[in-house]
Amino acid sequence: MRNLQQEYDVAVLGGGPAGIAAAISAARNGAKTILIERYGFLGGMSTAAMVYPWMTFHSAAGEQVIKGIAQEIVDRLMSLGASPGHLRDTIGFVHTLTPYHPEVYKVLACDMLEEAGVNILLHTAAIDVLTEGNRISGITLYNKSGVSKLKAKIYVDATGDGDIAYMAGAPWEKGNIEGKAQPMTMKFRMRGVDLNKVKRYMQNNPSEFYEKSLISELDLLPLTGVMGFYSQWKAASLPIQRDGLLFFSGPNVDEVLVNVSRVSGFDATSSEDLTKAEIEGRKQVLLLEAFFQKSIPGFEGASVSAVGTQIGVRETRRIIGKYVLNGTDVLDGRRFDDVIARSGYPIDIHNPEGKGVTANFIKEGGAYDIPYRSIVPIHTPNMLLAGRCISTTHEAQATTRLTPSCMAIGQAAGTAAALAVLHSCNTADVPISELQARLIEGNAELG
Repeated sequence: MRNLQQEYDVAVLGGGPAGIAAAISAARNGAKTILIERYGFLGGMSTAAMVYPWMTFHSAAGEQVIKGIAQEIVDRLMSLGASPGHLRDTIGFVHTLTPYHPEVYKVLACDMLEEAGVNILLHTAAIDVLTEGNRISGITLYNKSGVSKLKAKIYVDATGDGDIAYMAGAPWEKGNIEGKAQPMTMKFRMRGVDLNKVKRYMQNNPSEFYEKSLISELDLLPLTGVMGFYSQWKAASLPIQRDGLLFFSGPNVDEVLVNVSRVSGFDATSSEDLTKAEIEGRKQVLLLEAFFQKSIPGFEGASVSAVGTQIGVRETRRIIGKYVLNGTDVLDGRRFDDVIARSGYPIDIHNPEGKGVTANFIKEGGAYDIPYRSIVPIHTPNMLLAGRCISTTHEAQATTRLTPSCMAIGQAAGTAAALAVLHSCNTADVPISELQARLIEGNAELG
């Protein structure tokens, strides 16, 4: 086994939205940083699985509660003509959503990482974690060059599935009380859509759509999302456990992202289950394309233009940390002394076994705090968590898993990792006041 040429201060494993923000913030705070990603591009679920648009940077009352590196990414996408910024969610589920062009995001992420001085290594997978006691002493990597060993002082698990923590022996949970996780979705894009025709149908048939839809405002607002077409969906009787359609407009004017397929009953940490889910998801895409063309006004001349590189995964392992954020914390808008990020996204649980989505909203249209202790695992003193694998319950994970939340968590994890290196301390002992001050300097919103 060969060693990489240098030892790093911080190694971030996983190049999704959380990992990108973690690596940028670690490097900006003075740490020699490397980012490892298994695909040949960055972006994680936002690019590989076409999770689009980003929801949400705001509370239901309209307060922006996520800023920092996440907002910097949006600003730079806007300057490149690759995002219109934050728009009202015409479904009415959240206050805003943020469309973006995924191909530009892939390039921008690399630009920002390189500007910060991060070493990026793509096409590389972590296949083992080496430990001494509870500490990680190295990560075994595999890529086209063969097998190598990565050494760092602090490791950030941004794999989404908690792979690094799992291989290090950290305790974890998965799914609901019965161990069943939310379903997966194979997302896809369609081009050739007449969105004006969709809008007119909505205005003429408002009862066919989600009750909070901003249909009365569609002459003033761009149509950003649609949830409904309930009668057409019911009449089709497709073997997909949904109550209706869900799609979002853009990034092109005749384009939508379809979030309708539902693949239930599989474990995304099992290679066998994941294989079955991928196959089933792609079959559903073709069924849905035919359905849209035949039954939905505005889609008569549309066709599938892209399908996710992989199926979208909502939930796998949750690593147990110093604090387990719970659903009551979220819905009560709880504040924590060790806050490192905030979110205004509601609890949004897709039924693990059938139709339906359970949506519970934060009181008074507010937001909740994510505490530092929820990104510090109880088992591994030189590791931090970032993204959907942080320490939460099944209910709380249904909001922390959303991309803007993951970006904010990633910025905090990267900053904390750099401070742990600076102070030569375990991640649990990072000075909270200094961490919060650094985050505020990085324009993060801590309330």
